[in-house]
Amino acid sequence: MVVGTRPEAIKLAPVLRALRARAPALRPLLVATSQHREMLKQALDTFGLVPDVDLGLMQAGQNLGQFTARAMVALTDCFIDTRPDFLLVQGDTSTVTAAALAAFYQGIPIGHVEAGLRSFDLSSPFPEEVNRRIASATAHVHFAPTRAARDNLLREGIPGADVHVTGNTVVDALRMVSPLLTFDIPALDTLPWPERRVALVTVHRRENLGPRLESLCDTLLELVRRHRSLHLVFPVHLNPRVRNVVYPRLGSHPRITLLDPLAYPQMLEALRRVHLVLSDSGGIQEEVPSFRKPILVLRDRTERPEVIESGFGRLLGTDPARIHAAVDELLNDQAAYARMTSGENPFGDGCAADRIVDVVGERLRDSSLLSGPRRKSLDGPMDLMRDMLAMAG
Repeated sequence: MVVGTRPEAIKLAPVLRALRARAPALRPLLVATSQHREMLKQALDTFGLVPDVDLGLMQAGQNLGQFTARAMVALTDCFIDTRPDFLLVQGDTSTVTAAALAAFYQGIPIGHVEAGLRSFDLSSPFPEEVNRRIASATAHVHFAPTRAARDNLLREGIPGADVHVTGNTVVDALRMVSPLLTFDIPALDTLPWPERRVALVTVHRRENLGPRLESLCDTLLELVRRHRSLHLVFPVHLNPRVRNVVYPRLGSHPRITLLDPLAYPQMLEALRRVHLVLSDSGGIQEEVPSFRKPILVLRDRTERPEVIESGFGRLLGTDPARIHAAVDELLNDQAAYARMTSGENPFGDGCAADRIVDVVGERLRDSSLLSGPRRKSLDGPMDLMRDMLAMAG
Protein backbone atom coordinates (compact mmCIF):
# COMPACT_ATOMS: atom_id res chain seq x y z
CA MET A 1 0.00 0.00 0.00
CA VAL A 2 1.54 3.29 -1.11
CA VAL A 3 0.56 6.65 0.42
CA GLY A 4 1.95 10.12 -0.09
CA THR A 5 -0.61 12.60 1.18
CA ARG A 6 -2.99 13.00 4.09
CA PRO A 7 -6.16 11.89 2.22
CA GLU A 8 -4.46 8.69 1.05
CA ALA A 9 -3.44 7.80 4.60
CA ILE A 10 -6.91 8.53 5.97
CA LYS A 11 -8.71 6.50 3.33
CA LEU A 12 -6.34 3.53 3.36
CA ALA A 13 -6.07 3.29 7.15
CA PRO A 14 -9.37 1.33 7.42
CA VAL A 15 -8.20 -1.01 4.63
CA LEU A 16 -4.92 -1.67 6.41
CA ARG A 17 -6.79 -2.37 9.65
CA ALA A 18 -9.17 -4.75 7.86
CA LEU A 19 -6.28 -6.56 6.18
CA ARG A 20 -4.58 -7.13 9.52
CA ALA A 21 -7.80 -8.26 11.20
CA ARG A 22 -9.47 -10.31 8.49
CA ALA A 23 -6.74 -11.59 6.16
CA PRO A 24 -3.94 -13.09 8.27
CA ALA A 25 -2.52 -14.87 5.21
CA LEU A 26 -1.72 -11.49 3.66
CA ARG A 27 1.15 -9.31 4.84
CA PRO A 28 0.48 -5.62 4.11
CA LEU A 29 3.52 -3.40 3.60
CA LEU A 30 2.90 0.35 4.03
CA VAL A 31 5.14 2.50 1.83
CA ALA A 32 5.21 6.30 2.14
CA THR A 33 6.53 8.64 -0.54
CA SER A 34 6.02 11.58 1.88
CA GLN A 35 4.79 13.75 -1.00
CA HIS A 36 3.34 16.04 1.70
CA ARG A 37 5.49 15.06 4.68
CA GLU A 38 3.94 17.03 7.57
CA MET A 39 0.31 16.46 6.66
CA LEU A 40 0.91 12.78 5.84
CA LYS A 41 2.54 12.19 9.23
CA GLN A 42 -0.34 13.98 10.92
CA ALA A 43 -2.82 11.53 9.40
CA LEU A 44 -0.68 8.44 10.02
CA ASP A 45 -0.27 9.42 13.69
CA THR A 46 -4.05 9.67 14.07
CA PHE A 47 -4.41 5.97 13.22
CA GLY A 48 -1.20 4.84 14.95
CA LEU A 49 0.48 3.93 11.67
CA VAL A 50 4.21 3.91 10.95
CA PRO A 51 5.34 3.24 7.36
CA ASP A 52 7.35 0.08 6.82
CA VAL A 53 9.23 2.02 4.15
CA ASP A 54 9.50 5.82 4.05
CA LEU A 55 11.06 7.02 0.81
CA GLY A 56 11.19 10.61 2.09
CA LEU A 57 10.82 12.19 -1.34
CA MET A 58 9.43 15.62 -0.43
CA GLN A 59 11.73 18.52 -1.32
CA ALA A 60 11.16 22.23 -0.74
CA GLY A 61 9.84 23.94 -3.86
CA GLN A 62 9.30 20.67 -5.73
CA ASN A 63 7.16 20.75 -8.84
CA LEU A 64 4.89 17.94 -9.97
CA GLY A 65 7.16 16.67 -12.74
CA GLN A 66 10.22 16.52 -10.53
CA PHE A 67 8.40 14.76 -7.72
CA THR A 68 6.69 12.24 -10.00
CA ALA A 69 9.97 11.37 -11.74
CA ARG A 70 11.78 10.86 -8.44
CA ALA A 71 8.87 8.85 -7.08
CA MET A 72 8.80 6.51 -10.08
CA VAL A 73 12.51 5.75 -9.69
CA ALA A 74 12.27 5.24 -5.92
CA LEU A 75 9.11 3.13 -6.10
CA THR A 76 10.55 0.99 -8.90
CA ASP A 77 13.54 0.20 -6.69
CA CYS A 78 11.21 -0.45 -3.74
CA PHE A 79 9.06 -2.87 -5.74
CA ILE A 80 12.14 -4.72 -7.01
CA ASP A 81 13.37 -5.07 -3.43
CA THR A 82 10.07 -6.08 -1.80
CA ARG A 83 8.50 -8.04 -4.71
CA PRO A 84 4.85 -7.38 -3.79
CA ASP A 85 2.11 -9.68 -5.06
CA PHE A 86 -0.39 -6.80 -5.25
CA LEU A 87 -0.39 -3.01 -5.01
CA LEU A 88 -3.15 -0.89 -3.50
CA VAL A 89 -3.32 2.84 -4.26
CA GLN A 90 -6.01 5.34 -3.39
CA GLY A 91 -7.33 8.38 -5.19
CA ASP A 92 -5.70 10.73 -7.63
CA THR A 93 -2.40 12.14 -6.39
CA SER A 94 0.97 12.24 -8.13
CA THR A 95 1.99 9.45 -5.75
CA VAL A 96 -0.79 7.32 -7.27
CA THR A 97 0.46 8.01 -10.80
CA ALA A 98 4.05 7.16 -9.92
CA ALA A 99 3.12 4.00 -8.01
CA ALA A 100 0.68 2.76 -10.65
CA LEU A 101 3.13 3.23 -13.52
CA ALA A 102 6.05 1.75 -11.58
CA ALA A 103 3.97 -1.31 -10.66
CA PHE A 104 2.57 -1.64 -14.18
CA TYR A 105 6.06 -1.69 -15.67
CA GLN A 106 7.08 -4.37 -13.13
CA GLY A 107 4.01 -6.52 -13.91
CA ILE A 108 2.54 -6.08 -10.42
CA PRO A 109 -1.28 -6.28 -10.20
CA ILE A 110 -2.89 -3.02 -9.07
CA GLY A 111 -6.04 -2.27 -7.10
CA HIS A 112 -7.34 1.31 -7.26
CA VAL A 113 -9.39 2.49 -4.27
CA GLU A 114 -11.84 5.33 -5.00
CA ALA A 115 -11.82 4.53 -8.70
CA GLY A 116 -14.05 6.06 -11.34
CA LEU A 117 -14.32 9.67 -10.18
CA ARG A 118 -14.45 11.99 -13.18
CA SER A 119 -14.86 15.71 -13.79
CA PHE A 120 -14.46 15.15 -17.56
CA ASP A 121 -12.12 18.13 -17.72
CA LEU A 122 -8.39 17.36 -17.78
CA SER A 123 -7.56 20.83 -16.47
CA SER A 124 -9.90 20.77 -13.44
CA PRO A 125 -9.08 19.54 -10.94
CA PHE A 126 -5.45 19.71 -12.00
CA PRO A 127 -3.60 17.33 -11.97
CA GLU A 128 -6.04 14.98 -10.23
CA GLU A 129 -8.21 14.28 -13.26
CA VAL A 130 -5.23 12.98 -15.24
CA ASN A 131 -3.83 11.06 -12.26
CA ARG A 132 -7.06 9.15 -11.68
CA ARG A 133 -7.32 8.26 -15.38
CA ILE A 134 -3.78 6.91 -15.36
CA ALA A 135 -4.73 4.76 -12.39
CA SER A 136 -7.77 3.47 -14.28
CA ALA A 137 -5.66 2.65 -17.35
CA THR A 138 -3.22 0.55 -15.33
CA ALA A 139 -5.40 -1.04 -12.63
CA HIS A 140 -6.58 -4.64 -12.62
CA VAL A 141 -9.25 -4.13 -9.94
CA HIS A 142 -11.30 -0.96 -9.52
CA PHE A 143 -12.94 -0.18 -6.16
CA ALA A 144 -15.63 2.36 -7.03
CA PRO A 145 -17.11 4.31 -4.09
CA THR A 146 -20.51 4.79 -5.74
CA ARG A 147 -22.63 3.46 -8.59
CA ALA A 148 -22.01 6.66 -10.54
CA ALA A 149 -18.26 6.06 -10.33
CA ARG A 150 -18.78 2.48 -11.48
CA ASP A 151 -20.82 3.69 -14.46
CA ASN A 152 -18.00 6.04 -15.48
CA LEU A 153 -15.60 3.10 -15.60
CA LEU A 154 -18.02 0.90 -17.54
CA ARG A 155 -18.48 3.64 -20.14
CA GLU A 156 -14.70 3.67 -20.58
CA GLY A 157 -14.76 -0.02 -21.48
CA ILE A 158 -13.61 -1.57 -18.22
CA PRO A 159 -15.29 -4.97 -17.70
CA GLY A 160 -17.93 -5.08 -15.04
CA ALA A 161 -16.24 -8.06 -13.37
CA ASP A 162 -13.26 -5.83 -12.55
CA VAL A 163 -15.34 -3.06 -10.94
CA HIS A 164 -16.61 -3.38 -7.36
CA VAL A 165 -18.88 -0.82 -5.70
CA THR A 166 -17.69 -0.66 -2.10
CA GLY A 167 -18.69 2.70 -0.67
CA ASN A 168 -16.08 5.27 0.26
CA THR A 169 -13.51 4.32 2.88
CA VAL A 170 -13.65 7.85 4.30
CA VAL A 171 -16.89 6.82 6.04
CA ASP A 172 -15.01 3.90 7.61
CA ALA A 173 -12.18 6.23 8.64
CA LEU A 174 -14.26 8.85 10.41
CA ARG A 175 -15.97 6.10 12.41
CA MET A 176 -12.53 5.06 13.70
CA VAL A 177 -12.10 8.49 15.36
CA SER A 178 -13.96 9.21 18.59
CA PRO A 179 -15.65 12.59 19.19
CA LEU A 180 -13.64 15.10 21.22
CA LEU A 181 -14.83 16.81 24.37
CA THR A 182 -12.24 19.55 23.88
CA PHE A 183 -9.95 20.63 21.09
CA ASP A 184 -6.17 20.51 21.32
CA ILE A 185 -6.12 24.03 19.87
CA PRO A 186 -7.09 26.82 22.30
CA ALA A 187 -8.38 29.02 19.49
CA LEU A 188 -10.99 26.38 18.66
CA ASP A 189 -11.95 25.72 22.28
CA THR A 190 -12.63 29.40 22.89
CA LEU A 191 -14.77 29.95 19.80
CA PRO A 192 -18.33 31.12 20.53
CA TRP A 193 -19.89 27.82 19.41
CA PRO A 194 -23.24 28.32 21.21
CA GLU A 195 -23.58 32.06 20.52
CA ARG A 196 -22.69 32.28 16.83
CA ARG A 197 -23.10 30.30 13.64
CA VAL A 198 -19.61 29.01 12.88
CA ALA A 199 -18.68 28.19 9.30
CA LEU A 200 -15.65 26.12 8.28
CA VAL A 201 -13.70 27.37 5.24
CA THR A 202 -10.98 25.50 3.35
CA VAL A 203 -9.39 26.47 0.04
CA HIS A 204 -6.35 24.92 -1.60
CA ARG A 205 -7.03 23.79 -5.17
CA ARG A 206 -4.68 25.10 -7.84
CA GLU A 207 -7.54 26.43 -9.96
CA ASN A 208 -8.59 28.66 -7.04
CA LEU A 209 -5.20 30.28 -6.46
CA GLY A 210 -4.15 33.76 -7.58
CA PRO A 211 -6.93 36.25 -8.43
CA ARG A 212 -9.70 33.78 -7.55
CA LEU A 213 -8.35 33.37 -4.03
CA GLU A 214 -8.00 37.13 -3.63
CA SER A 215 -11.62 37.57 -4.72
CA LEU A 216 -12.76 34.81 -2.39
CA CYS A 217 -11.06 36.51 0.57
CA ASP A 218 -12.95 39.70 -0.27
CA THR A 219 -16.17 37.68 -0.37
CA LEU A 220 -15.47 36.15 3.06
CA LEU A 221 -14.86 39.60 4.54
CA GLU A 222 -18.15 40.79 3.15
CA LEU A 223 -19.95 37.76 4.57
CA VAL A 224 -18.85 38.47 8.15
CA ARG A 225 -19.65 42.16 7.66
CA ARG A 226 -23.21 41.38 6.54
CA HIS A 227 -23.87 38.64 9.13
CA ARG A 228 -23.01 39.67 12.68
CA SER A 229 -23.81 36.16 13.95
CA LEU A 230 -21.31 34.50 11.59
CA HIS A 231 -17.82 33.40 12.64
CA LEU A 232 -15.42 31.82 10.10
CA VAL A 233 -12.83 29.17 10.95
CA PHE A 234 -10.24 28.83 8.19
CA PRO A 235 -7.48 26.19 8.49
CA VAL A 236 -4.99 27.58 5.97
CA HIS A 237 -3.14 25.19 3.68
CA LEU A 238 0.65 25.14 4.02
CA ASN A 239 1.12 26.15 0.37
CA PRO A 240 2.74 29.64 0.39
CA ARG A 241 0.50 30.66 -2.52
CA VAL A 242 -2.45 30.21 -0.16
CA ARG A 243 -0.94 31.54 3.07
CA ASN A 244 0.61 34.65 1.49
CA VAL A 245 -2.84 35.75 0.31
CA VAL A 246 -5.09 34.63 3.16
CA TYR A 247 -3.15 35.90 6.18
CA PRO A 248 -2.65 39.51 5.02
CA ARG A 249 -6.27 39.83 3.86
CA LEU A 250 -8.15 38.01 6.62
CA GLY A 251 -5.81 37.77 9.59
CA SER A 252 -6.95 40.88 11.45
CA HIS A 253 -10.73 40.35 11.49
CA PRO A 254 -12.06 39.42 14.97
CA ARG A 255 -14.66 37.00 13.58
CA ILE A 256 -12.29 35.11 11.28
CA THR A 257 -10.03 32.56 12.97
CA LEU A 258 -7.06 31.46 10.85
CA LEU A 259 -5.31 28.24 11.84
CA ASP A 260 -2.68 25.84 10.57
CA PRO A 261 -4.12 22.68 8.97
CA LEU A 262 -6.02 20.65 11.54
CA ALA A 263 -5.15 17.12 12.57
CA TYR A 264 -7.83 14.70 11.40
CA PRO A 265 -9.61 14.29 14.78
CA GLN A 266 -9.69 18.08 15.19
CA MET A 267 -11.13 18.51 11.68
CA LEU A 268 -13.82 15.92 12.30
CA GLU A 269 -14.80 17.56 15.58
CA ALA A 270 -15.00 20.92 13.81
CA LEU A 271 -17.31 19.35 11.22
CA ARG A 272 -19.51 18.01 14.02
CA ARG A 273 -19.93 21.49 15.50
CA VAL A 274 -20.06 23.93 12.57
CA HIS A 275 -23.24 25.26 11.04
CA LEU A 276 -22.08 25.06 7.44
CA VAL A 277 -18.99 24.51 5.28
CA LEU A 278 -17.47 26.45 2.38
CA SER A 279 -14.75 24.42 0.70
CA ASP A 280 -13.08 23.32 -2.52
CA SER A 281 -11.88 20.06 -0.89
CA GLY A 282 -12.93 16.76 -2.36
CA GLY A 283 -12.52 14.91 0.93
CA ILE A 284 -14.73 17.28 2.88
CA GLN A 285 -17.45 16.84 0.27
CA GLU A 286 -17.40 13.16 1.19
CA GLU A 287 -17.33 13.77 4.95
CA VAL A 288 -20.14 16.30 5.43
CA PRO A 289 -23.03 13.88 4.76
CA SER A 290 -21.92 11.77 7.73
CA PHE A 291 -22.28 14.86 9.94
CA ARG A 292 -25.42 16.14 8.18
CA LYS A 293 -23.92 19.53 7.41
CA PRO A 294 -24.43 21.58 4.24
CA ILE A 295 -21.43 22.33 2.05
CA LEU A 296 -21.09 25.15 -0.46
CA VAL A 297 -18.58 23.81 -2.97
CA LEU A 298 -16.16 26.51 -4.11
CA ARG A 299 -15.49 24.89 -7.47
CA ASP A 300 -16.95 25.16 -10.96
CA ARG A 301 -17.41 21.39 -11.24
CA THR A 302 -17.09 18.40 -8.98
CA GLU A 303 -16.17 14.77 -9.58
CA ARG A 304 -18.39 13.94 -6.62
CA PRO A 305 -21.83 14.75 -8.05
CA GLU A 306 -23.42 12.53 -5.40
CA VAL A 307 -23.00 15.25 -2.77
CA ILE A 308 -24.99 17.65 -4.97
CA GLU A 309 -27.63 15.10 -5.96
CA SER A 310 -28.19 14.03 -2.34
CA GLY A 311 -28.85 17.66 -1.38
CA PHE A 312 -25.94 18.16 1.01
CA GLY A 313 -23.98 20.34 -1.40
CA ARG A 314 -24.35 23.21 -3.83
CA LEU A 315 -21.83 23.89 -6.57
CA LEU A 316 -21.04 27.63 -6.53
CA GLY A 317 -17.53 28.26 -7.83
CA THR A 318 -16.10 31.47 -6.40
CA ASP A 319 -18.75 33.84 -7.73
CA PRO A 320 -19.42 36.39 -4.93
CA ALA A 321 -23.12 36.84 -5.72
CA ARG A 322 -23.83 33.10 -5.63
CA ILE A 323 -21.89 32.62 -2.39
CA HIS A 324 -23.70 35.53 -0.71
CA ALA A 325 -27.10 34.24 -1.80
CA ALA A 326 -26.41 30.69 -0.60
CA VAL A 327 -25.03 31.76 2.79
CA ASP A 328 -27.88 34.23 3.28
CA GLU A 329 -30.40 31.45 2.68
CA LEU A 330 -28.71 28.93 5.00
CA LEU A 331 -28.43 31.46 7.82
CA ASN A 332 -31.94 32.87 7.48
CA ASP A 333 -34.16 30.07 6.17
CA GLN A 334 -34.53 27.09 8.51
CA ALA A 335 -36.49 25.11 5.93
CA ALA A 336 -33.74 25.54 3.33
CA TYR A 337 -31.16 24.41 5.89
CA ALA A 338 -33.23 21.35 6.74
CA ARG A 339 -33.55 20.43 3.05
CA MET A 340 -29.75 20.40 2.71
CA THR A 341 -29.17 18.24 5.78
CA SER A 342 -31.85 15.56 5.62
CA GLY A 343 -30.74 13.32 2.75
CA GLU A 344 -29.15 9.88 2.84
CA ASN A 345 -25.37 9.54 2.89
CA PRO A 346 -24.41 8.78 -0.73
CA PHE A 347 -20.95 7.50 0.22
CA GLY A 348 -21.84 4.27 1.94
CA ASP A 349 -22.31 2.50 5.23
CA GLY A 350 -18.79 2.38 6.68
CA CYS A 351 -18.05 -1.19 5.51
CA ALA A 352 -16.05 -0.32 2.39
CA ALA A 353 -12.73 -1.60 3.75
CA ASP A 354 -14.14 -5.07 4.46
CA ARG A 355 -15.48 -5.30 0.91
CA ILE A 356 -12.11 -4.27 -0.53
CA VAL A 357 -10.25 -6.86 1.55
CA ASP A 358 -12.68 -9.59 0.45
CA VAL A 359 -12.01 -8.80 -3.21
CA VAL A 360 -8.23 -8.56 -2.77
CA GLY A 361 -8.18 -11.93 -1.04
CA GLU A 362 -10.29 -13.50 -3.79
CA ARG A 363 -8.09 -12.04 -6.53
CA LEU A 364 -4.88 -13.22 -4.89
CA ARG A 365 -6.30 -16.73 -4.48
CA ASP A 366 -7.14 -16.83 -8.20
CA SER A 367 -4.05 -15.42 -9.90
CA SER A 368 -5.62 -15.96 -13.34
CA LEU A 369 -7.81 -12.95 -12.59
CA LEU A 370 -4.68 -10.77 -12.33
CA SER A 371 -3.14 -11.47 -15.71
CA GLY A 372 -3.34 -7.83 -16.78
CA PRO A 373 -5.66 -4.87 -17.22
CA ARG A 374 -8.56 -6.33 -19.15
CA ARG A 375 -10.08 -3.37 -20.91
CA LYS A 376 -7.69 -4.13 -23.75
CA SER A 377 -4.27 -5.67 -24.16
CA LEU A 378 -1.58 -3.29 -22.92
CA ASP A 379 1.83 -4.64 -23.93
CA GLY A 380 4.03 -1.62 -23.39
CA PRO A 381 4.36 2.12 -22.74
CA MET A 382 3.04 3.14 -26.17
CA ASP A 383 -0.06 0.97 -25.75
CA LEU A 384 -0.62 2.51 -22.34
CA MET A 385 -0.22 6.03 -23.73
CA ARG A 386 -2.68 5.37 -26.56
CA ASP A 387 -5.11 3.92 -24.03
CA MET A 388 -4.85 6.99 -21.79
CA LEU A 389 -5.34 9.35 -24.72
CA ALA A 390 -8.45 7.43 -25.77
CA MET A 391 -9.82 7.76 -22.21
CA ALA A 392 -9.19 11.49 -22.32
CA GLY A 393 -11.46 11.68 -25.34
